[in-house]
Amino acid sequence: MKVLITGAHGKVGRAVTQAMLDAGHEVMTTDLSQPGFERKLPGAPQYMKADLTDAGQAFAVVRGAEAVVHVAAIPEPTGHPAHVVFQNNLMGTFNILEAAVRFGVKRFVYISSETVPGFFFPERDFLPDYAPVDEEHPVHPQDPYALSKHFGEQLMDAAVARSDIQCISIRPSWVQFEGNYELNLGPQVRDSSVLSPGLWSYVDVYDLADAIVLATESDLPGHELFYIASPDNVGGHDFAQILSENYGDQIQLRGLDRPDASGISSAKARKLLGWQPKRSWRDYLDAEGNALRN
Repeated sequence: MKVLITGAHGKVGRAVTQAMLDAGHEVMTTDLSQPGFERKLPGAPQYMKADLTDAGQAFAVVRGAEAVVHVAAIPEPTGHPAHVVFQNNLMGTFNILEAAVRFGVKRFVYISSETVPGFFFPERDFLPDYAPVDEEHPVHPQDPYALSKHFGEQLMDAAVARSDIQCISIRPSWVQFEGNYELNLGPQVRDSSVLSPGLWSYVDVYDLADAIVLATESDLPGHELFYIASPDNVGGHDFAQILSENYGDQIQLRGLDRPDASGISSAKARKLLGWQPKRSWRDYLDAEGNALRN
C-alpha cells in the first residue's frame, strides 16, 4: 500500500516508517521538520513538511495515500499550555481524518494513548477499577492530552459511521527504545514500590511499530480499539504481590496470563491482530536496572 505516516520524525514515527518499509509498503511521511535538498536513496520515503492543524496542509499530504498512520501529536500534557495541547492534538486529528474520508482512504490507524482512562495526569487522583486494564475499562479523562486522545477515538467512530473507512485506535503503554530504558525503567526494575500510573507496564518501540504495521494491513471492519503493552511488567515482579503490597484492595485483581504480567492487557491485540511482541526490558537491562552495554 501507499501509506502516509504523520509525526514521522518522532520516536514512534521513525520506528513505524522503517517497519513499513521493511514490510514492503510505499511510504509517504510528514512532520514539522524542515526538509533538506538532498539526493534520496532508492525506496526512501517521500517527505513533506506540514502543520496538520491547518486543514489545507493536511489535505495536501493525504492526497494519494491508501492508508494513514496518524502518530503526530504533542505527546504529553505538561510541556505546553493546556489549550495548546488540546487544540494541536484534536485539530490535527480532525483535519487528517477529514482529508482521509474525503479522499477515500480505506484504512486509518490512530495512535491514541494509555492515558485515556484518566489515571495518568489527573488533577484529582484516582486509580483503575481493576487490573490488568483492558479495552473495556471505563474512561474518565481529566487532562487536555487524555481528553484530546479520547475525542480522537470518537472521531474514528464518526468516520466509520459516515464513510467506508476502517479505523483502528491504538493505546500504547509507556514507549521505550534502546536509548531510554535505563533512565525510565531502571528505578522500577530495582524497586517495585517505584510506581507509575501504568501499573509497571511498558512497550518497546519496535514491538509497537510491528503492531501498527499489522493494524494497517488488517481488514477488521468498523473501528477497533487496542491496548499495546509488553506482556511482562517492568522488573518481572509477581504482579499479584506487588499490586497488593502497593494498593491493597483498592484495585481489583483479575485473571493473569502469567505471574509477571503487565498492568495493561494486550490480549485483544494478540487475538485479533496476531501481534506477538519480541522484546523485553531484559534485552536492555540487567536485574539491577543497569544498561546492558553489549
